Amino acid sequence: MKKNLLLVFSVMISITSLAQKDGAITIGTIDSVQSTILNENRKVWVYLPNGGQPGDFPKRYPVVYLLDGDAHFYSVVGMIQQLSQVNGNTICPEMIVVGIPNTNRTRDLTPTHIDADPPFMDSAFAKPSGGGPQFISFIEKELMPYIDSTYPTAPYKMLIGHSFGGLTVMDALVNHTGLFNAYICLDPSMWWDKTNFLKTVKKELATKNFSGTTLYLGIANTMDEGMDIKKVQTDTSLATRHIRSILDMDTYIKNNPPKGLKYASKYYENDDHGSLPLIAEYNALRFIFEKYRFNLPMEFFFNPMVNVAAAMEKHYAEEVSPIFGYKVSPPEDQVNSMGYQFMGMQQMNKAAQLFKMNVENYPASQNVWDSYGDYFLAITDKEKAIENFKKALSIKETPETRKKLDDLMK
Repeated sequence: MKKNLLLVFSVMISITSLAQKDGAITIGTIDSVQSTILNENRKVWVYLPNGGQPGDFPKRYPVVYLLDGDAHFYSVVGMIQQLSQVNGNTICPEMIVVGIPNTNRTRDLTPTHIDADPPFMDSAFAKPSGGGPQFISFIEKELMPYIDSTYPTAPYKMLIGHSFGGLTVMDALVNHTGLFNAYICLDPSMWWDKTNFLKTVKKELATKNFSGTTLYLGIANTMDEGMDIKKVQTDTSLATRHIRSILDMDTYIKNNPPKGLKYASKYYENDDHGSLPLIAEYNALRFIFEKYRFNLPMEFFFNPMVNVAAAMEKHYAEEVSPIFGYKVSPPEDQVNSMGYQFMGMQQMNKAAQLFKMNVENYPASQNVWDSYGDYFLAITDKEKAIENFKKALSIKETPETRKKLDDLMK
């Protein structure tokens, strides 16, 4: 049974209100999957763009799978919502976020079993370790099929993990290549098993084809005062093994580029292990979707001969769709807003091109037909306006569209 996940105001520092009901601010729902692989019921936190519910959407969205979901869900959802919707932003696409809270973190997020690794882990802490392969199998064979069958998902998938979660990201990348399209790895614990897992990662990176895959690595400053990024690479103390192991992997990838892998990394001098995720996730999204946004040149506003709709279609066909591996259309909301903008400037041809493109790309959306009706109303084509308002109402009844139609029918 699903129930609302209510945000407590004290943690709502940077999250824009996504849905309001009965005086509460909500950003998602708690769902669950009964896992036979893990032999337990796993809760998942699910965010849908614009606070919608399954079945409400005329289009499908890429999916972000977020490890340590109970820790990072609020910030990642807020960031994606900000970058994809607020202030007309289209820096990244609107996406579904599936946060996976922990039940046994050491078990699920470690790739191999170890008996102990002092001073990082004593025998009691290490005892349940090594369940990573089963956890990834749960994601692949149980969680993903459930999410795809329940929510409006597109094929593009991303995995985000921090610390032990970063280990899982690298495990999925090299041992389940192709399971995700993009990976965000945040200060991973590559010291694991006295860096034996790091050796495995290097070996797999050298032998596999990662075409169509993107990896972003964020590296925190976990060094004591007096140590810097150059000195630490020749240090041999246990205190620096964490950052040294990450830098080792980063250097290896840069010196031996894996086949087909799109890669970027950054060292965050002013952020430690705990503060890194927020800023690194932001930069990772900017890197992964660097070609997603369509920047409208100013000349397009003043040159009546420019076909803005055609330019947008070309951008998303040639620059964006190859990244996703399937056709990606210009964002509905952006096109809609631009259509009204050109209407306000009395550039009706451009407005018509944009509204027409939207109904062709998103025919199941009530809003695109309503907007196209507004265009025909503006050019006093009553018959076409009525036709489009009726089409909008056949998809979803709204009082605003109904009033416009009734006024025209009088």
